[in-house]
Amino acid sequence: MNKNLEQLEARKNIYALISRLLLVEIDEETLNFLKINEEALSFFPNLKEWDKFKDLEPKKLIEEHFNVDFTNVLLLHLIPYESFYKRDDQMINSGGENPVIEFYNRYDFRADLAEARAISPDHIAIECEFMSLLVDAELKSLTNKDNKATKELRDIQKEFMKKHLLSFAPIFLINMKNESRTPLYYDLAEMSMEFLLSDYEELNK
Repeated sequence: MNKNLEQLEARKNIYALISRLLLVEIDEETLNFLKINEEALSFFPNLKEWDKFKDLEPKKLIEEHFNVDFTNVLLLHLIPYESFYKRDDQMINSGGENPVIEFYNRYDFRADLAEARAISPDHIAIECEFMSLLVDAELKSLTNKDNKATKELRDIQKEFMKKHLLSFAPIFLINMKNESRTPLYYDLAEMSMEFLLSDYEELNK
């Protein structure tokens, strides 16, 4: 695999990881993936050095620490929806007139809200999932040497990030970092912020 394809594969996987961890509580399978995958764990430096992460069995770590923090940060104290940050009345817009839904519809993306336990498709995790799918499409177009499609897909990514994801994610992630009580969600907030900003910069080169 050439360097460009490797970079796209990495981008796709990072967006997918961020989406997974922001959407629902971590499970033992995902936790074990982090424990054995040095590349993935490198994004979580504080978690890597946390004594409880090293010493506690996964089930205890999840139930007594990570689930509590997830509930606190992503369900109780913070609102991970774009419309909350952009509407004057700070209401979550789950209706069809939501600009994010209109953007998804243009590219036949449908969010499974029931499975995601989200009340609107403008949840930060669903927007990251959409980015992962766009990067995957770009990867396939590059593999097929379809330069026109590759350029179009990069333009779509830039537009989506500018109009939607980056219009609220930095504020949310700063708040998440401040609210988190475990290294997992602290590192996740910091890593996500750095990745989104650097990825957008790369797309604009």
